[in-house]
Amino acid sequence: MDHPPNFKEIIARSPIVFTIGVAGDSGSGKTTFTNAIRQIFGPHLVSTITLDDYHKYDREERKQRDITPLHPDANNIAQLEIDVARLKQGLSIEKPVYNHATGRFDPPVPFTPGKILILEGLHTLFTPRLRDLMDFSIFVDPEKEVKYAWKRVRDMGRRGYSSTEVTEEIVRREKDYDMYIAPQRCDADAIIRIAHSKYGKENGPERNVYNISLMQNRMNHRIADVDLNIDLNSLLSFHDRDFLIEFSTQFVDCAKMRVLTFDGEMNYDTIRKLEKSIEQQTGIHPIAMFEGRETVTATDIVQLILSWRIIHRRIFTGERA
Repeated sequence: MDHPPNFKEIIARSPIVFTIGVAGDSGSGKTTFTNAIRQIFGPHLVSTITLDDYHKYDREERKQRDITPLHPDANNIAQLEIDVARLKQGLSIEKPVYNHATGRFDPPVPFTPGKILILEGLHTLFTPRLRDLMDFSIFVDPEKEVKYAWKRVRDMGRRGYSSTEVTEEIVRREKDYDMYIAPQRCDADAIIRIAHSKYGKENGPERNVYNISLMQNRMNHRIADVDLNIDLNSLLSFHDRDFLIEFSTQFVDCAKMRVLTFDGEMNYDTIRKLEKSIEQQTGIHPIAMFEGRETVTATDIVQLILSWRIIHRRIFTGERA
C-alpha cells in the first residue's frame, strides 16, 4: 500500500506560513485545543505568540488608568497587525514580551515564525485585518462557572493574586468581555464550548473531564480520501466509563453551526482510530498522543478532531497557493 507524502516534509519545504488564530478570554484554555497540532508537527514547524505581549500598558499602568486588558485601547493592535503581516511573509520581527510574573514588560526578543504560526489572545479576531491574516480561527468559550474556577486557580496559584483581587478583576472585566471579546465568536471557523461534565462537576478538577462542544461551520472544500473514524466496536465492547456523543445543529450567535458534543471518558483503543486516520491523511507516523493511557477525555478527542479540521484547511491552502 502506497503512503502519501510525509506532510511534515511538504510543510517544511513550503514557503507558506499557515496562521491559526485562537481567541477567547484570559484563562479560557486557548492553548489546550491547539496542543494536538504542536505534538503532531513538532516545535521545529510550530511557533506560538501570545497576544498578551501586545498589551500597551503594564499591570500598574492599567490600574492607574482603570482599564482592563480586554479593552482594545489597552493593546497595541496596530503593531500586532503589522507584525503578523510580516510573519506571514516568513519575515522575522522584534516581538514585545509581557512578563506575567512581574506584570511588566521585558526587553523585546527576535522572533522568526515556524511554518505553522499559532496566535493566542484576547483580540486575535478583533479587526478585519487580523481576520484576513488568519488561515484558520478558533474561539474558546467556557461557561462562566468553569472559566472563573480556572481563573482563580491560575491567578492565585501562578500569578500571586489574592482571592479578593481575582474576584474584583472578574467583575471589572465582565463588561469589556461582552463588548469586545465575545463578538469575535461570529468570525471564528470553530467555537469550543466548555461546561461542567454531566457526570459530576468534581470530575473537572480531578480528572479533566468536561462537557465539550465543537461548533463548526460547513466545510467549503472537500479533499479526496479524507475521513474520520470512531471505532464503534471498541466503544461498545470494552467501554467501562460513562461517555456521551451528541450531534445537533444550532444557531450560534450569527450563524447556523454543526455541533458535536462529547462528555466523560472513552477507552484509548477507541480514539486510536482517530489518530490512525490523521496518520493516513498526512503520512506522519506514528501519531500517538495518548499512548500508554487507558482512557481519554472529551478534551482530548476535540483536540484531535480540531487538528483534522486544521490539516484539512492547510491541505487546501497548499493546493490554492
